[in-house]
Amino acid sequence: MKKTVFAAFVLVGLFLVSGGVVKAQTSDAKAEYDKYVALMRQDLRSGKKQFMALNMTLTDTEATKFWPVYDQYTAEQAKLFDSRIKLIEEYGANFEKLTDATAASLNQRSITLDKSFTSLRLKYIPLVAKVLPGKKSALFFQLDKRIGLLIDLQIAAQIPLVVQ
Repeated sequence: MKKTVFAAFVLVGLFLVSGGVVKAQTSDAKAEYDKYVALMRQDLRSGKKQFMALNMTLTDTEATKFWPVYDQYTAEQAKLFDSRIKLIEEYGANFEKLTDATAASLNQRSITLDKSFTSLRLKYIPLVAKVLPGKKSALFFQLDKRIGLLIDLQIAAQIPLVVQ
């Protein structure tokens, strides 16, 4: 039950965060929006950590070693999400006047960003494996990937397709 409620919370939170990303804004509204997004992202990161803790049965020794690695991982992941938000904002700012060149550039940078998320996971596989046994390490990456897919799905659902 707790897992279902949390999953619903994540989806609603992601909807709220991504819902207005592609809309044009004044500088005051943009500043206010940026503060709101930062607070929401902080809440989601906290919720994600709670979700991980609920779904991973860690011994005290494992927890002591794992959570600092997790915090480093999520800090690096947050930088990638910052880049994703900037890319989406750029798409939103150019949506009405999107040229072929801009579309190609945005597409290439989006794919490069996807590669960066994969590279980050690859970087952390041996680091997590040093602090957790194989099954628990695999579970962590499964949970992280599922949450990432939920985020990607929610963002994709809010972004209009390119008009030809």
